[in-house]
Amino acid sequence: MGLVSCVAGIAVVVLAVGGLRLTGGFSSPSTASASQPQVRYLGVYEPGAPDSYSGVEQFARAVGRQPNLVSYYSGWGEAFQKSFAETAASHDATTIVQVDPSNISLAKIAAGKYNYYLISFADSVAAFKHPVIISFGHEMNGFWETWGYTHVPPATFVKAWRHIVDVFRQQGANNVTWLWQVNSSSSQTGSVRDWWPGSQYVNWVGVSGYYYVPSNTFSNVFTPVITSIRDFTQDPLLIAETAVGPQAGQTRGIKDLFAGLRTQDYLGLVWFDQHSYGGLYKGEDWRLEDNPAALGTFRNALKGLAGTLAG
Repeated sequence: MGLVSCVAGIAVVVLAVGGLRLTGGFSSPSTASASQPQVRYLGVYEPGAPDSYSGVEQFARAVGRQPNLVSYYSGWGEAFQKSFAETAASHDATTIVQVDPSNISLAKIAAGKYNYYLISFADSVAAFKHPVIISFGHEMNGFWETWGYTHVPPATFVKAWRHIVDVFRQQGANNVTWLWQVNSSSSQTGSVRDWWPGSQYVNWVGVSGYYYVPSNTFSNVFTPVITSIRDFTQDPLLIAETAVGPQAGQTRGIKDLFAGLRTQDYLGLVWFDQHSYGGLYKGEDWRLEDNPAALGTFRNALKGLAGTLAG
């Protein structure tokens, strides 16, 4: 989750413009109006997931729409949370699973040493039958993850990624969309191309990035890394984790995010929606619910409108 991911219990909102295939992943985004493309998918990650769905329902009431994408984070060795995924499906939502291999040898994953776990997980996902989105080792181009830059050779990560996808396919888990997610570019990140497994192993590409100060814009937060990604793939792209901090101006930042999203055929965006009370980003309150103007702007942005809602 980038540097912000060091803070526990962060909520995520996912918006997507594009077409969902019910088997075999997601299709390329459909062409929409150049002025106001339809925001077709709204999703959320809440800190209580996958143990509870109540946070998703509360957020749905706040933003005025029922999410159709919901996310949770899964430590290495944890089973697929079928109950949570079933609840999501009953709400017409697709589950996103972020699999984090903290302090696990990626070389051993690539060599098949963890196949017993991968086969079990893949079998559970295949038996679920509904679409599932899986991201392995997100933000691997950043130094803050044990599976990433400065910790693991990119070639080892690529081998592990390909092995995981191969195992799932061999087990018939063809209902998985594979999300490859990097962090926005900075002096503390590595070349994203080094970590690329190849389009035959990826369905979506994702980018994490945040607005901390008023000078942050879509152009300087996201465009540099997206430009690098577009040098080697045209796969559908998701702004996979983002938020606007109070010091950056949430209302301004939300408008800028949606404007940037609508300039290209991006799948959508992911929003962190919780107050980070401690750690490196102490005091950053990413929540929409605590800022009526920001929440109104967000609600209007879903509708393709300008300005804010009253109340």
